[in-house]
Amino acid sequence: MRARLRVAIAGLGAVGLKLAVELNRGIDGLELAAVSARDRAAAAARLADRGVSAPVVEIEALEPLADIVVECAPAALLDAIATPFLRNGKTVVVLSAGALLTRMHLVDLARSTGGQIVVPTGALIGLDAVTAAAEGEITAVRMITRKPVRGLMGAPYLEENNIRIEDIREPLRIFKGTPREAAVGFPANLNVAVALGLAGIGVDRTTLEIWADPALDRNTHTIEVESDSASFTMSIANIPSENPKTGRITALSVLAYLRKLNAPLRIGA
Repeated sequence: MRARLRVAIAGLGAVGLKLAVELNRGIDGLELAAVSARDRAAAAARLADRGVSAPVVEIEALEPLADIVVECAPAALLDAIATPFLRNGKTVVVLSAGALLTRMHLVDLARSTGGQIVVPTGALIGLDAVTAAAEGEITAVRMITRKPVRGLMGAPYLEENNIRIEDIREPLRIFKGTPREAAVGFPANLNVAVALGLAGIGVDRTTLEIWADPALDRNTHTIEVESDSASFTMSIANIPSENPKTGRITALSVLAYLRKLNAPLRIGA
């Protein structure tokens, strides 16, 4: 029998809280070890309200308590969360995938210690197909994201370019470029595009459009891939969580990954 893996959660927003509840409910081979949050007292109260028993500690205190950490925090905290775990050869599940682009030293650290950085599927669809196609030759990847207006409000790109979307009455394309550029301008919105770029032909060769659509109530992503093994188009419409910038399926994708860690039958790469 494998030893139980201790899981820490860094950040207790919509994703982190869902993970804490499900881990507390029970996943074979895993246990909820600790949680960190900016407001520890409020986090402890939120956990208690849902019957979750776990210590709420500072970020710096997580690593000795756990074998794996799930990062569900603001991107600026990625270094502080990931470095101690990677330094000790442990696993970090990163939801702020866009932040990795300016922190590739974390990948070098993982390589040198035997640690691992995992970017889960998140709110996207078909990353297994993209990574499989990348074993051959991918010639083009295009992604079109359409989001409700409130899910894009406050993005730095909009503020810096004086783009107002509060009162639009029809779909408006607000960005065309690459996932690398979008990671800077939309740090809370387009981690999925960075994950797609990393899985396929890179964040600089993947093309991306972002549309604000006042008629939508779901975050939608359409991906088109051309390769020497297959051509495919995939679309997904994600129901937002209590945080309009994050789909409900994001937390579920992490749970799916965690369940695979000790599963006797594993489906998908």
